[in-house]
Amino acid sequence: MPPAEALTPQVLLPAFAPWLDVAGLAVFAVSGALAAARRGQTLVTFAFFALITGVGGGTVRDLLIGAPVFWVHDARAASVCLVMAMVIWITPARWWRGAALDWFDAVGLAAYAVYGAAKALGYGVPPLPAALMGVMTGCVGGIIRDVLAGEPSILMRPELYVTAAALAAGLYVAMRTIGIDPWLAAGVAGLAGFGLRAAAIRFRLALPAYGDAGR
Repeated sequence: MPPAEALTPQVLLPAFAPWLDVAGLAVFAVSGALAAARRGQTLVTFAFFALITGVGGGTVRDLLIGAPVFWVHDARAASVCLVMAMVIWITPARWWRGAALDWFDAVGLAAYAVYGAAKALGYGVPPLPAALMGVMTGCVGGIIRDVLAGEPSILMRPELYVTAAALAAGLYVAMRTIGIDPWLAAGVAGLAGFGLRAAAIRFRLALPAYGDAGR
């Protein structure tokens, strides 16, 4: 067996992984560009927000699991983010009003949580830490975006967010652990995570906060 450093994501990860990675990158980049659009920023700011939102979670994940930082070694990742920033820049502002940012973020959250968990498993991370790597992959980019935009972090908002990422990542890891096909596991887990986040957006679902029990 080749040494761990010689293994590549293409060897370690299921066949669906590159597509899920691109999907997560694209929609998270859009959510970053939309955060800049809400504040009437320049194209340079659009590009920066798109890039940092798209690659933020994956960068932290790769550093923690000992993988090469994906976007440093593959120009396609940064290219996807920059193209998405340009798409938002040239399209009419009325297309992106309302909850567009939240919905793009929900898609990216689910896709990236599954991809992050899959990559961690592929690099030999045990199931529980692998699921947590999925959560980190799905959430960190949005947290960085909110901090840079001067908004309260998504972590501090009442609706379910990290819980949706945990559902997607945990369900994927659980299904893979019992031998379910990676395509099926990714589809079911991604839809479950997106469904929970969508319900949270639509119905303002939230976990009980500290003190809500009447203490």
